[in-house]
Amino acid sequence: MDFRRSILWVIFTVSVIFLYNSWLRSHGEGGLFGGSQPTVASAPAAAGSGVPSSLAGSAQGPAAAPVGAASTPATLTQVRTDLLDLKFSDRGGSLVYARLLKYRSRADTSKNVVLFDDVPGHTYVAQSGLVGGDFPNHETPMTLLPGPLDMGDAKTLTVSFRSAVVGGLQLTRSYTFRRGSYAIEVHDTVVNKGSTELQPQLYMQLVRDGDDPNKGTHFYHTFYGGAVYDSSSKFQKFEFKDFKDQAKTIHADNGWAAIVQQYFAAAWLPQPVQGAREFYLRKLPGDLYAVGVMLHLPKLAPGAQVESSQHLFVGPELQRQVEGLAPGFELVRDYGWVTIIAKPLFWVLEQIHRVLGNWGWSIIGLTILLKLAFFPLTAASYRSMARMKAVAPRLNALRERNKDDPQAMNAAMVELYRKEKINPLGGCLPVVIQIPVFIALYWVLLSSVELRGAPWLGWIHDLSAKDPFYVLPLVMTATSFLQVKLNPTPPDPMQARLMWIMPLAFSVMFFFFPAGLVLYWLTNNIFSIAQQWFINRKMGVPEFSSAK
Repeated sequence: MDFRRSILWVIFTVSVIFLYNSWLRSHGEGGLFGGSQPTVASAPAAAGSGVPSSLAGSAQGPAAAPVGAASTPATLTQVRTDLLDLKFSDRGGSLVYARLLKYRSRADTSKNVVLFDDVPGHTYVAQSGLVGGDFPNHETPMTLLPGPLDMGDAKTLTVSFRSAVVGGLQLTRSYTFRRGSYAIEVHDTVVNKGSTELQPQLYMQLVRDGDDPNKGTHFYHTFYGGAVYDSSSKFQKFEFKDFKDQAKTIHADNGWAAIVQQYFAAAWLPQPVQGAREFYLRKLPGDLYAVGVMLHLPKLAPGAQVESSQHLFVGPELQRQVEGLAPGFELVRDYGWVTIIAKPLFWVLEQIHRVLGNWGWSIIGLTILLKLAFFPLTAASYRSMARMKAVAPRLNALRERNKDDPQAMNAAMVELYRKEKINPLGGCLPVVIQIPVFIALYWVLLSSVELRGAPWLGWIHDLSAKDPFYVLPLVMTATSFLQVKLNPTPPDPMQARLMWIMPLAFSVMFFFFPAGLVLYWLTNNIFSIAQQWFINRKMGVPEFSSAK
């Protein structure tokens, strides 16, 4: 039996399936692999209000209009730090605009990335407020308190808003920015100004439209949607379409809520652990979606006050920014099921970058290190393929002699393999063992915002974007065909043709892949060719196979 033909067909079929699945996902379809979502409690979706219902089931907050539907225009306050250009609305002190000063827009490189905004056709904002009664919420007018609005050369900047007394409660919210950090410290002070005991609940939510920011990508899909983390259920992801018809709620004692997309994230991170909370994901009118968390606050006697602190993260998923900010928050850099391999791979890549100072050369350096680490496995694989290549003429002769008797042909081939001590799977198994590492590195290069806007040399100005002149994909395609020439020609004509078709099929994808991914694969091909050529020559095997 020709095991190699079976292995090749399996690899080719699986590759086509995953290619088709990526195409479906990039065009807004569900994909071929649904994957069950974590079990959560369901609640009816609220209609007509952006204010969530209270945990205890008491009266909903005041009838508030959806985001952007207020009867009078909001007054905006502009705040500037070393990393962010921000705008806050006087309605609830909500953050309604965030421009990232260190990152350029893909659509227009003369402009910066705008992560938060609230304009016709696009909404992405961070809101907070109180429920459990007629209390201040994210639609309640708030007054800006005196203080600086530009960080300048200072290390910190604090901007505060205060509401009037609503329902007996007054809410003061302070935003503190620290130089070099995308994590905003949010401090809420709730004072009972009334004459009766009150028990409010504090909600924090992110509201955005359902327009996928990654919809322009081809042949690969990155996650976009809501994410919730707690110590019990760990990291859970929810595409917006999953809670379009019904709200989802998750009860926990700790954790955080976020909206995640490729390279960037926004998240509410309650600090520290503050007891029972409810995470919620819900559809709002106008194709808007809310991802938030609601916290219990203690009962407040007349004249009493309570304080609550949390972080609001708004920015790129830089490793040094997301690690340590909250338990599990580093998982917003979504490596999927290969996280356990991908995280140490990125650590190695980062260490190489500290030495070389260029992410392109660092990718090449990491590829070389991986080739050295897997040298014993790949050498065994190439030796097996070299032996197969050496006996290829005899295999062809056996096939010709027994072309009318498949059973006799298979028996003769098995006997030849036994006599020459050749394992037909010997060239495949070492490659299969390395597949999880290759997949992990794929996700590292696809998910690392550090590569966004990072140049390599010459025409490659952004390793996270495709090669503008397709030089790398073309060279990679050539090296893929050269690899086929170095490998043994299969005795089966169909298999031989497949060996030449596969590089072309894979190369189509690489024309749309980020340049960093293509650079990795090209480097891997070049060193694989060098290793195969050396082993073939050492074993006295002809260097090139002729196409069938």
